[in-house]
Amino acid sequence: MSDAMQTVWQELRDKAGPYPREAYDFVRAGLTHTVQMIHGETPGDSEDESRHISGKQLCLGLRDYATHRYGRLARTVLGRWGVRSTEDFGRIVYAMVDAGLMRTAEGDSFEEFRGVFDFDEGFAD
Repeated sequence: MSDAMQTVWQELRDKAGPYPREAYDFVRAGLTHTVQMIHGETPGDSEDESRHISGKQLCLGLRDYATHRYGRLARTVLGRWGVRSTEDFGRIVYAMVDAGLMRTAEGDSFEEFRGVFDFDEGFAD
């Protein structure tokens, strides 16, 4: 890993907490999944702000992505990464925003990630 990447990685962990790299990779891939699900395009396809998604939409998209990717083990996989609530998604997102790896729109806030769904209920069979 390059020194620059190591610095970004350490910055992410310092801001969001000790989530493993897989959690950040999951959120980035889940963002792509969610934008495609809602707008039919991938991030970067258009500079049109109409493709914006809210924190709530991202949380629901991440739940869908986790379920598709990991099936019944989704909650277990996320739990192993220390991701046990939608607030954890928000911490990861805002750490990546602070590191310049993601961006927000005016009016976005961490509060959008609070209590979107309960993991036990959201990942129930």
